[in-house]
Amino acid sequence: MPASSPTPASPVLPMLAKPVARVPGPDAAGGPFSYEPKWDGFRAIVQAGADGVEIFSRSGKPMTRYFPDVVVAVAQEFSGSDLADGLLLDGEIVLARGSRLDFELLGQRIHPAASRVAMLAEHAPATLVVFDLLAAGGRDLAGEPLRERLAALDDLAITGPRVQVTPRSLDAGEAEGWLAEFEGAGLDGVIAKPLDAPYAPGKRTMLKIKHARTADVVLAGYREHKESTPEAPLLGSLLLGLWEGEELQFVGVSASFPKARRAELIAELAPLAVDVEDSDAMAAHPWGAWADPAAHESGRKPGAVSRWSGGKDLSFTPLRPERVLEVGYDHMEGTRFRHTTQFKRWRPDREPRSCTYAQLEEVVGYDLAEILPGAPAAADDFRGSL
Repeated sequence: MPASSPTPASPVLPMLAKPVARVPGPDAAGGPFSYEPKWDGFRAIVQAGADGVEIFSRSGKPMTRYFPDVVVAVAQEFSGSDLADGLLLDGEIVLARGSRLDFELLGQRIHPAASRVAMLAEHAPATLVVFDLLAAGGRDLAGEPLRERLAALDDLAITGPRVQVTPRSLDAGEAEGWLAEFEGAGLDGVIAKPLDAPYAPGKRTMLKIKHARTADVVLAGYREHKESTPEAPLLGSLLLGLWEGEELQFVGVSASFPKARRAELIAELAPLAVDVEDSDAMAAHPWGAWADPAAHESGRKPGAVSRWSGGKDLSFTPLRPERVLEVGYDHMEGTRFRHTTQFKRWRPDREPRSCTYAQLEEVVGYDLAEILPGAPAAADDFRGSL
């Protein structure tokens, strides 16, 4: 039996960003800057050359098999180019549905079945948005300042539409406009990159500016921390909900607490805990039927098994939904918070039933085609079901 091929290793880990409160001006520390929209997709290091195209994730894991459409698009884009030999690109794989990005549909690509990946690649093709060039035509560019790398990227003359170069600007005012406008197309904020800095793999030398919002949500359960023990229980994450009619929709978690506070929260929330052996009490809880797959068909509840969860223990301690807390978040993905929220404070002045989606800021729509002209998109009603 032939030996399996070795897993390819990423040639470089991507440069990262640290959060800041506002778009920095050109005279701020680290400036001047090149400003770009912050894409909401899968970060990708793409290597192309005589041996083909390979795609690697932010953590360096191979992603090539999940994006055959991107592999084809990159090969076609650079076919015959004198600079294509040893090409190394930094970018983001995104997916459009209708007039905006759809991260949830993009996430369906990470699937073990090749037939499923192929179907999604055909009906919901992805686009590679390139924002940095680390090598081309036998030239190593990683040690060059960003302004030189961007000039070399422009020399590639990428035409798209399935491989595109991100919009960028040297104008902080224009970047602030992007922050306000592009969210309606599903983008995630703005990135500021020092123009005079070399590429710094794995280091947070870029700046990211994201939206800061708050919402009042219902606490309806918690999961224990991975270091929790029966003798010393620790809270891992608070499970949050918003009412939509008679359904308490599971919208996300809040999870960043010091270790001492994790222990305190277990004791503090104990009076609200529902006895999971009490069938009447569980039936009265909005998420009491979480372990039944059919229960997830009528609304979002914690514990839904997916390819992301695998064999992970998704059980939780249900709490009577009587407490309200304020959390910070950046944006929504459909009916849930896109990222982990930040605990702000308890809201004893709020009634749980008053915590609905109506309080959330409605983002003004923006047509993604204005940012990625010609990029392929799934139909508005396409959800990836076979």
